Amino acid sequence: MTKLKVKLKRGLAGKNKKIIKIINALGLKKTGDVKVFEKNKAIEGMIKKVFYMVDVTEEN
Repeated sequence: MTKLKVKLKRGLAGKNKKIIKIINALGLKKTGDVKVFEKNKAIEGMIKKVFYMVDVTEEN
């Protein structure tokens, strides 16, 4: 199954609470944090909401 590597590229200061909750649900806390997830609709939806704050790469 395809995996997504998600890296937080922008800080959380001054962001909407909803955005902060999504980033925390992804397990990202500080700028530069990286997490790997199985590709599914739930993760893709979260990434769409915060696309401007994260870098996403696909891995096999």
